[in-house]
Amino acid sequence: MATEASETSTLTPERHSPAHAARKPAFTVRFGWGPAALAGAGLLCLLAGLLVLALQIKAIFSDQLKQEYTGLVLDAIGRAESARDLASARQPLTGDSAGEPQDYRNARIGLASRLASVAALVNADPAAAPHIPPRALSPGVNFEDTDALLRSQSTYWRARRDLVSADLRSRIARVAKTLMILSALIFSALVTALGMYAKRTRQLARESRRFEFAALHDALTGLPNRRQLFAMLAQIPPGANGDPLARTLAILYIDLDGFKQVNDSLGHRVGDEFLIVVARRFRESVRLGDAVARIGGDEFAVLVRGFSTDAELGTIAQRLIACVAETGAQMRIGAVSASIGIASFPRPIEDYRQLLAAADETMYQVKRNGKNGYAFATPVQRSEAF
Repeated sequence: MATEASETSTLTPERHSPAHAARKPAFTVRFGWGPAALAGAGLLCLLAGLLVLALQIKAIFSDQLKQEYTGLVLDAIGRAESARDLASARQPLTGDSAGEPQDYRNARIGLASRLASVAALVNADPAAAPHIPPRALSPGVNFEDTDALLRSQSTYWRARRDLVSADLRSRIARVAKTLMILSALIFSALVTALGMYAKRTRQLARESRRFEFAALHDALTGLPNRRQLFAMLAQIPPGANGDPLARTLAILYIDLDGFKQVNDSLGHRVGDEFLIVVARRFRESVRLGDAVARIGGDEFAVLVRGFSTDAELGTIAQRLIACVAETGAQMRIGAVSASIGIASFPRPIEDYRQLLAAADETMYQVKRNGKNGYAFATPVQRSEAF
């Protein structure tokens, strides 16, 4: 017996220990970087990437303008070279300028005009290109000097066009890389944020279930409380397929006699251990379809669904009384007994709260008649309760 009592005293769940509750709060959720922080980091990355893209695109537009300007200059140089070839073809064989034909003079004037156009474009360039001196624009300038000028300008502007084109391709490649990196960062941030949201949703769902369980169950024994008992009564259907047993319902209201003396003499810790063991034995002694609830300090209720006779309910009550007596004997805490009131109805229940009240009233009659027993609610009591 001493060994059984020692084993019984160790049945207290760790979650009910005050010291354990002090060390670890019941409902604590800790989060690292939340979705909002990840969204903020993703937004910063997006803004930084957009700034880089804006600078790169601005540089690309600048290179495109340079490329177009270089094309204009090379086109003007090409027209000047054509005008120089025309003037050279119409140059007379003799060196007498007085005998120069009109078409040759017109060709020289056209060449000077083309050179002036080239000079206007070259000298207006802000990139410090080699300028064309005004003396090179005279209609009477030597062809060799004109050829040297056009070759030097053509070489410079072709090299510049190639340099601008290479720089433009490089910038476009950098823009493509930046877009890929930015897309990868945003996608990663989005996936991470969605994962964090899903994780937080699961954690909140678990916490919600824990809070719901705590609201509907007794913290000490883990049994359903009064609220959950009423909810179970409200969810019971009136019957199925015309089965008479499916329409029967009973409540056994249990009060522990002498339990207050246990708390006063041995302390609340022993009293709590006694309640935990009694609750476990109650669950083991009833049928699988029945429910045991703790509705007060030393008060329990058993909801019986489907029974044939009152004798079946009496058998259940006898088992419950035996559970209390055996637990008290094993834990050596003195005489603790049970008074049970039974209220049943063979028809659908309109007000389940009155059924519990009828069983409660019957239980008090048992206590007035000497305790440690059970009794059934009489028709008179039932009509008064309902």
